Amino acid sequence: MDGIFSSDPRIVENVKKVDPISHDEMLELASLGAKVLHNRCVEIGKKYDIPIIVKSTFEEDSTGTTVREKSEEEAFEDSYITGVTKDDNVARITIIGLENKIGRTYRVFKLLADQDISVDVIVQSLGEHITKDIAFTVTKTDLNKTLEILDANKEELSAKEILHCDNLSKISIVGAGMVNNPGIAAKIFEALYENNINMHMISTSEIKISVLVNNNCANMAMKAIHEKFFEK
Repeated sequence: MDGIFSSDPRIVENVKKVDPISHDEMLELASLGAKVLHNRCVEIGKKYDIPIIVKSTFEEDSTGTTVREKSEEEAFEDSYITGVTKDDNVARITIIGLENKIGRTYRVFKLLADQDISVDVIVQSLGEHITKDIAFTVTKTDLNKTLEILDANKEELSAKEILHCDNLSKISIVGAGMVNNPGIAAKIFEALYENNINMHMISTSEIKISVLVNNNCANMAMKAIHEKFFEK
């Protein structure tokens, strides 16, 4: 394929070529499962304001996609959604009945940080009672190590139960224009509802929204969301 596209063409039909794409958008896509560029490559390009050209090695006249900072006019005219991507390397851990005291949440994530375990999506219950529940995601490669750490400190954390699930995928949409366009989340949820796909967790930022779904529904979710935003 000649450049960067709105989704994985091996899974999604009628993908659209993206050109140009900002460093921030490409960095989000790369960190969320897109396999076009390595995160570090994009980080260096952003730091030193270096354009990165992604081209096909099999097409002599390839124009590809340029990763660079956009002008104000380009940013203003931009489509609010740049791409839809998937990450299958996701596992969810849920700590049930954590004692609802100041510092318990800090202690959980300090234990993991000390062992160089990165945590992504985090959801905590309201904590209006004597206990609270915390759910978060790690990579599948860190799952066993994370469980070992939490089990070893279960008594100290005053947790009742530690559960995990590793049959999930994270579907994400990325776009610098999302912040100024209301209704993006509603369209994602509508696409999943129409295809009877359940969401387990949701994470948002200014330029991305991610949802966790069962991995046997992941490809269908990608197609449904992409169609909602890119096919008219």
